[in-house]
Amino acid sequence: MSGKRVLVILGHPASDSFNAALADAHAEAARQAGHEVRVLRLGQLVFDPVLHDGYRRVQPLEPGLQAATEAIHWAEHLTFVFPVWWGGVPALLKGFLDRVFLPGFAFRYRPGKAFPARLLSGRSALLLATMDTPPWYFRWVYRDPAIRQMKDTTLRFCGIRPVRVERLGPVLGATPARLEAWLERARLLARRL
Repeated sequence: MSGKRVLVILGHPASDSFNAALADAHAEAARQAGHEVRVLRLGQLVFDPVLHDGYRRVQPLEPGLQAATEAIHWAEHLTFVFPVWWGGVPALLKGFLDRVFLPGFAFRYRPGKAFPARLLSGRSALLLATMDTPPWYFRWVYRDPAIRQMKDTTLRFCGIRPVRVERLGPVLGATPARLEAWLERARLLARRL
């Protein structure tokens, strides 16, 4: 059985973060499992994260975002690795989504239809979300805002499904053994793609 084309998207701006270590562990395990893997580190891209005119005018994509759209088209599976900050995704990841997941690329409005055509169908996704809040509390008390935004109102809206979620936390104060267990979990999930 041949492997999948996997795109790992690091949504944390720092390349020396625990999120970066998770992304690297996941990518390497996916390669070892026979998948073709590319890694996109949003913190290394040079782009304006603000969609200045909304959808009223086309804002040309910078070269890094053009390459990102090609990588998303290439991929059969997307793994997003990101921290939850203030209940949501980091501004860098949100800006990336605003600039890349555009009409004509990720979805297409259809006159007279309540929902658009989903142009990224045929892909699956995994969310590796770190947080300092206990995951059970984030999910059941805060109602999972970052996860709902990514899973339901972004990825599924564009046709990406299934979307699997791993909530890892609290990271603040985690022991080295706990951090290593989460890295191993990222590896295991890559082997199961």
